[in-house]
Amino acid sequence: MTDEQKLAKFEARILAGEKIEPKDWMPEAYSKTLLRQMSQHAHSEVIGMQPESNWVLRAPSLRAKKILLAKIQDEGGHGLYLYSAAETFGIDRAEMIEQLQTGKAKYSSVFNYPTLNWADIGAIGWLVDGAAIVNQTMLAKCSYGPYSRAMIRICKEEGFHQRQGYEIMAKMMTGTAAQKEMAQDAMNRWWWPALMMFGPHDAESVHTSESMRWKIKVESNDKLRQRFVNRTVEQAHHIGLTVPDANLKYNKETMNWEFSEINWDEFWAVVKGNGPCNHQRMAHHIKYHNEGAWVREAAIAYENKLQQKQKTTV
Repeated sequence: MTDEQKLAKFEARILAGEKIEPKDWMPEAYSKTLLRQMSQHAHSEVIGMQPESNWVLRAPSLRAKKILLAKIQDEGGHGLYLYSAAETFGIDRAEMIEQLQTGKAKYSSVFNYPTLNWADIGAIGWLVDGAAIVNQTMLAKCSYGPYSRAMIRICKEEGFHQRQGYEIMAKMMTGTAAQKEMAQDAMNRWWWPALMMFGPHDAESVHTSESMRWKIKVESNDKLRQRFVNRTVEQAHHIGLTVPDANLKYNKETMNWEFSEINWDEFWAVVKGNGPCNHQRMAHHIKYHNEGAWVREAAIAYENKLQQKQKTTV
């Protein structure tokens, strides 16, 4: 078949709701977009462990410590699933990590903000992971099989993360005046970065239209962001938190909460490496990646030894 015929067949499969698998023919733009998106997603899960790991030893109870440890472990696992899915395109994980450390590959801008107190851990779980759930449940319907299957498991665990964060915030809002103030302060600082997680407006996104045609994404950035706002505003009001937006109002006709325009200058500054913690996050990743080299070398040596033993036995 010609490339035009292959593309027509490929798009017919997408339209029919079939999953595309690694050995199937696919347009180069499809594989490039997926690889970029999956590697960025994997990097985000791994870098996202840093803001929370800083609070493991300072968690207010043994129960809180155990829950936070489990959550951080989950995020490491999510990175593993996603790196594995990305490797189906023939790229080595070491190459993806090198791209991250050299700045060629990106990760979610939201993880470049600091965690200043325990309430921030609640805000991350509730707002950041809450935004992730809204986005990732759509990715579970992605046309690429390995990505879709990884997202099904990840979404189940993200639901636990969101409940963990909301529980922290709800408890603090029943506490002392200082605890309530701390919770509101965290809400004020994390609300807008959480909204930025969905990416730029659809008209300004260079990837949205093609990604939606090929069902890499099945809903637009703005639609997903609106869904998150509608859900989260009600949750905030339920526990007494104020959404930090003077223009927030409910539109009875559209049944949507209308909100202010996002500060996109801040978003792009953070994406380009000028956020509060960009350099800290990457320096931390490089430091511990290098210190863990001996573990990877030992694992590879052990695997090689087992393979050699099996050959000798045969």
